[in-house]
Amino acid sequence: MSERRLVTAQELANMLQLSVETIWRYTRNERIPYVRLSNRQYRYDPDRVMYRLGMSAGGQGAGSVREARPEYMTDKVYTYEDYLQLPDEEGYHYEVLDGMLIREPAPYVHHQRILGRLLRLLADYFAPRDPAGEVFVAPVDVTLSDTDVVQPDLIYIPGACSEIMEEARIDGAPHLVVEILSKWTRSKDRVRKRNIYERVQVPHYWVVDPEDETIEAYALRDDAYVLRSSGLSEGEFVHPDFPELAFDLVALWRRPGTA
Repeated sequence: MSERRLVTAQELANMLQLSVETIWRYTRNERIPYVRLSNRQYRYDPDRVMYRLGMSAGGQGAGSVREARPEYMTDKVYTYEDYLQLPDEEGYHYEVLDGMLIREPAPYVHHQRILGRLLRLLADYFAPRDPAGEVFVAPVDVTLSDTDVVQPDLIYIPGACSEIMEEARIDGAPHLVVEILSKWTRSKDRVRKRNIYERVQVPHYWVVDPEDETIEAYALRDDAYVLRSSGLSEGEFVHPDFPELAFDLVALWRRPGTA
């Protein structure tokens, strides 16, 4: 029998469409099996990890990290004009990503709780530093191209870029986009939307995961995103590109009735 190939945390994260921070978190919490090579080096057997998480080889499964599958309608390449013709449907929203129409249910309550906290934090931070700038919360249409219409959870538009704000939409790339993951959006936000934001040169992209209590802040460097800051379930989140921005992560993740 041939020996199984062990992979690094980065390779495992790519296979499962999760962040490296999530893999480290699962490792610390003994949620996934691992092989310790030294005090700071770990390797993983992908089959054993996916079996523990209840996932199939494609990164999907019945386990606790499964991403629910949204409804995709791919009969045609959708444009912004097609998007405007869609009927209002209570409890659902639409986006167009690379011409693909995506229909998803409304997010859960804890998602919205964290959204409200981040909105207050960012609005309070930017207000004295850029009085003409604005922080918007979903739903608001952002057209990044004729075939990319998104509704990010949070966006920041500097006052110097006010020309992209129209009556019906924001037509252009925000300075900061924040996406809060839900059971419907994990791979969409981490892969498809990240690629679009990177392609249209959104300077800052944050991914917030309420389930795993992680935040990853990416910034463009040489036309590609690099991780500039991250935080786990505890401690303080700070960002080198936003001086004096700092907030407590325990308070961000807190649910009612917890200490």
